[in-house]
Amino acid sequence: MRRRRNKDKHDKGSPRWMVTYSDMVTLILVFFILLFSMSQLDLVKFEAISDSFKNREILDFLPSAVELDENGQNGSSFNDGMDDEDSSGIDDESFGEGDSLEKLLTDVNRFLDENALNDVISADRTERGVVLVLQESILFDSAEAEILNRGKPFLEKIGTLLVELPNYVKVEGHTDSRPISNYRYPSNWELSGARASSVIRYLIDENDFKEDRFSAVGYSDTRPAVPNTNNQNLGKNRRVEIVILEDGQSEGMKE
Repeated sequence: MRRRRNKDKHDKGSPRWMVTYSDMVTLILVFFILLFSMSQLDLVKFEAISDSFKNREILDFLPSAVELDENGQNGSSFNDGMDDEDSSGIDDESFGEGDSLEKLLTDVNRFLDENALNDVISADRTERGVVLVLQESILFDSAEAEILNRGKPFLEKIGTLLVELPNYVKVEGHTDSRPISNYRYPSNWELSGARASSVIRYLIDENDFKEDRFSAVGYSDTRPAVPNTNNQNLGKNRRVEIVILEDGQSEGMKE
């Protein structure tokens, strides 16, 4: 009997080396997928982290990592709030008030220019505030403390400007060194004090200001603006100074 020849058995499927190769390719693919995923930012998480830093105000002095909008501005509401605060002023208790005094000074100088009063009235800004110097000739007759009509328009202008400000006002009377003696004013002390008081009384009566906002002082001839050496200098020393004090200063502060 003829013996049957066994047919060679062949394994079906891919060769064994391809299994190893496919495993290697799969691992490489997974590796690159991991690298790619690590290179992508989670915008939601990033913005949350950025906001948490800004809420603690530790990055205020550093460039923000938050993406800028098309105008180059930081789009976060936190910075918008800061911008609003900056635009409203430094604490515009100090800056806003400073601006108010500057506006007052500008308005006064414009009034002086328009009415040709620069020879008898001057306005300046010092560490005390806005200082208005009114020569005797615009306000009083010699040795008198009653306000003249020619000085009232300027005082009325000052009154309208002071209505817009809360600042304290100090009015100082000054005389020259020549002595005075009459039944109303035994000395320059009484005359200088009476002139300062007359100015305050006029401002209060015309504008209904609170009296505790004002203070009057008479310096006699103890604080001359210039030496009492000639008639011109004597005239400069006979003056009344209206000082609109810096915000926060009361009438008892800074002499």
